[in-house]
Amino acid sequence: MSEHSCCGPSRSLDTPDPIAAPASAAAPRPGQRLIDIPGGTFLMGADDPDGIPTDGEGPIREVALRPYRIAATAVTNTQFATFVKETGHITDAERIGSAFVFHLFVPAEQRHRYLSPSRTPWWLDVRGACWRSPDGPGSGIGDRPNHPVVQVSWNDATAYCDWAGVRLPTEAEWEHAARGGTVQQRFPWGDELVPRGRHHANVWQGVFPTHNTAEDGYVGTAPVNEYAPNGFGLYNVVGNVWEWCSDWFTTEHPPAALNSPTGPPTGTAKVIKGGSYLCHHSYCNRYRLGARSSNTPESATGNTGFRVAAGPIS
Repeated sequence: MSEHSCCGPSRSLDTPDPIAAPASAAAPRPGQRLIDIPGGTFLMGADDPDGIPTDGEGPIREVALRPYRIAATAVTNTQFATFVKETGHITDAERIGSAFVFHLFVPAEQRHRYLSPSRTPWWLDVRGACWRSPDGPGSGIGDRPNHPVVQVSWNDATAYCDWAGVRLPTEAEWEHAARGGTVQQRFPWGDELVPRGRHHANVWQGVFPTHNTAEDGYVGTAPVNEYAPNGFGLYNVVGNVWEWCSDWFTTEHPPAALNSPTGPPTGTAKVIKGGSYLCHHSYCNRYRLGARSSNTPESATGNTGFRVAAGPIS
């Protein structure tokens, strides 16, 4: 077990480097609601005073993309359950035997049983936690069919994509779609997180990491279609759960204009975008559209899921 960031602990396993699945020529399976995203150029990244310098948000750069399609929502527990039923897929968390759970979701009398990363003690490595039991033994998803599946690694996400005839979006595609046609706004709805006191996303309110007032309506995950969609029709691109992208993570960005970038050819961690229900301005201010983070491909946490894409990337 190793630490990677406040957004979610990471695992480092001696496994071969995974290769991103190419765009599939097969038609996506029924149930994958994909939105057509127009091609063109957009300004990617951020130069935000609230940004985290080591995340590599900037410099702001012009990126050109061909038209593609992306899911309106993150993959749900119901969708992932269908995949597992049809394929018998065993997730990384199930194979390893544990996954990372936010401490407040574990009964207080049980927390001493589990290890936590030294720099992020609010995470516990809980035996038996997996996508079916996202908060550990005794938890379940029966009351969360339309919530995003969590406790899935990048490897699990790409396995789902292979089965469903889709792929993970590149970081550029994800950010372009998440911006919804806006230019360099912090959020799809503007630059204020809670304009006029109205909540547009599921993030942490209160004192992190001990007390979440849940003013947005949720302590943990929310349904994938909660809150209003962005200008392209995508839901929950800010908060709720981090979403895996296909790219290897790097903080080095070429200054010249880029055409359909796919990230470096190799690396140790994969890009995640969007922030989660655990993000708070006092510590992990990564729920902005230009923000980013990463985790290793084997890692599974209670605040990371994914959405799918299709169409050309080059």
